Amino acid sequence: MKKMMLLGALLVCAAGVGNAQESRQDFSASLLGVFGYDAHGVDAAQQQPLGAAGVLLSYRYSVTPRSSLEVNYGFDQGSIKFHNPDFSGPDYVHERQEEITGAYVYSRNYKNFNPFVEIGVGGIIFTPIRDYKTSELDTKQNTNIGGLAGGGLAYEISPSFDVRAEYRGFLLKSPDFGNAQYKTNRYEWLSLPVIGVAYHF
Repeated sequence: MKKMMLLGALLVCAAGVGNAQESRQDFSASLLGVFGYDAHGVDAAQQQPLGAAGVLLSYRYSVTPRSSLEVNYGFDQGSIKFHNPDFSGPDYVHERQEEITGAYVYSRNYKNFNPFVEIGVGGIIFTPIRDYKTSELDTKQNTNIGGLAGGGLAYEISPSFDVRAEYRGFLLKSPDFGNAQYKTNRYEWLSLPVIGVAYHF
């Protein structure tokens, strides 16, 4: 009987120690919006992103209570409209975008509310989809490197889960898909708002 009581006490202590340790890692899955701004090139080429929706997967590791490192993978599918006086009518490129980024995250804690900001670097892979939504089939994949910045708010709904909403932005050179007539030689700002759920472990 004493052995059973001792074993029970040890289990309670072990559970208490486990709960006392804060979660240092989390994984989040979010809905992603992608909105770009028109880019007007020096040689009359114009680019107009038409907007898209996708998903963002993120892994975050807490180095300190306020500082974390994060890696992201995003996926969406949309279209970009191109204008150039050298060809009649607009061209469309149906494309897939994949984001691979890393960032430093600084956060604060106010009871259940956790505001945060982040800054990082990475790349976006633009892959043309050769289907009926693409006007010019002679297009090539672009991988454009740029900078990421954003800020948001996490609301803790339990010790293991929180809901996150964030505005993210990515600065990069606008893609040309290997076509000189699509080249704007401009940088563009992609707006990438997200909302999702994170699991802490």
